[in-house]
Amino acid sequence: MDEQFRDSIATINEKGKRNWIYPKKPKGRYHMARVFVAVFLLLFFILAPFVKINGHQMLLFNILERKFILFGLPFGPHDFYIFVIGFIAFIVFIILFTAIYGRLFCGWVCPQTIFMESVFRKIEYLIEGDFRQQIALDQAPVSAKKVLKKGLKHFIFFLVAFIVANLFLAYIAGTENAVGYISASPNKHLTSFIAVIAFSLLFYFIFARFREQACVIVCPYGRLQGVLLDENSLAVAYDFVRGEPRGKIRKDDSSDSKGDCIDCKLCVQVCPTGIDIRNGIQLECVNCTACIDACDEVMEKINKPRGLIRYDSLKGIKDRTRFKISGRIIVYTIVLTILLSVFGVLIANRTDIDIKILRTPGMLYQDQPGDKISNLYNLNIVNKTFDSLKVEIRLLSMEGEIKFIGSDMYLKPQEKNESKFMLILEKSSLSKINTPVEFGVFEDGKEIKKIKTSFLSHVGMTK
Repeated sequence: MDEQFRDSIATINEKGKRNWIYPKKPKGRYHMARVFVAVFLLLFFILAPFVKINGHQMLLFNILERKFILFGLPFGPHDFYIFVIGFIAFIVFIILFTAIYGRLFCGWVCPQTIFMESVFRKIEYLIEGDFRQQIALDQAPVSAKKVLKKGLKHFIFFLVAFIVANLFLAYIAGTENAVGYISASPNKHLTSFIAVIAFSLLFYFIFARFREQACVIVCPYGRLQGVLLDENSLAVAYDFVRGEPRGKIRKDDSSDSKGDCIDCKLCVQVCPTGIDIRNGIQLECVNCTACIDACDEVMEKINKPRGLIRYDSLKGIKDRTRFKISGRIIVYTIVLTILLSVFGVLIANRTDIDIKILRTPGMLYQDQPGDKISNLYNLNIVNKTFDSLKVEIRLLSMEGEIKFIGSDMYLKPQEKNESKFMLILEKSSLSKINTPVEFGVFEDGKEIKKIKTSFLSHVGMTK
């Protein structure tokens, strides 16, 4: 196969200038399936900031104040280790997923693809028509009709970008704060207003002008295919065994030496990145399946079986074999399972309050009036919630007195409190040097944790 096509990309012409892509409007079963997925994800994106779980916004990513909420569970800087494990598991998942299913993520759930193909291109098709009408409009001289169509399209593009920017603001600052910013004068929150406008302009530029270049040039995922994919990986692929040699259908040609590909080039016309999928797997391909739908429609018209372009592996096409699990996939799966298990255990064992009680290092017992002995303890409490808490420490294992040194145990949201307290016990209740003691931690009268430690005394010492 001639590999010269890999020396250039479809979006750049021979002179090094931008080659604007005008993809044909897609249609077919895969396209409809992707539309349903896109609608679901877009609705989730729009509605999620307004849904509350346990009184909290379902999803919040307040980076500035270091507040995060994932499906009603609050996370703060004290949970950083959980995010690290989760991020590592996500990276391994991407590697495993790509090794098996190729760039399925890009074509079906990537935000860039969803907004580009299911929002902005739909608006473009509605206003300017299909690809031939778009080309004719761009090449036509300036006229009232052209200015009206272009102006309306770009106005709607920026309006969508502005709405999306405000939705992102709700994810970052919180829905209530975002609504307050929107309803109030920009002078009262000038920084937020400038940030929303800047994001809107960036978002508008990406989908109005930059477009597929984000996938081809900026996104590193496509370039990682070379190390993530092998001949067993699934991808949108052209069956060259069945399709070659290509040739047009002629009425007077009864030869059966030609392949099923009639070289109609519809698969090229519908490609949003302008590639020819028949050349093989390429970094520009986002697996959007538009070429599959276009080719299947042609195959039905010429009474040939569908699937000349389909989801398959290179090995499956060459050897006509089914997908097999390789050793690399097994290793990735084992590593991913371990990481997900660790992540699940950390989430399951995570508490809203992290408490540690330890006897103060280097301190011995202290004799107290009334034939009593005391020990000094360090208390470390982290409030991981977004609510203020009043915490109480009680001795559970025996009778005794607790005296705090400093302020009371009132914790603000995401606050860390380090203090000391003194435990005073009767000598008569002690029978050995190191006595086990158990504390109960209560919040609003409810016990939330038990902590065991020790009490040091001179009772039982021998001379």
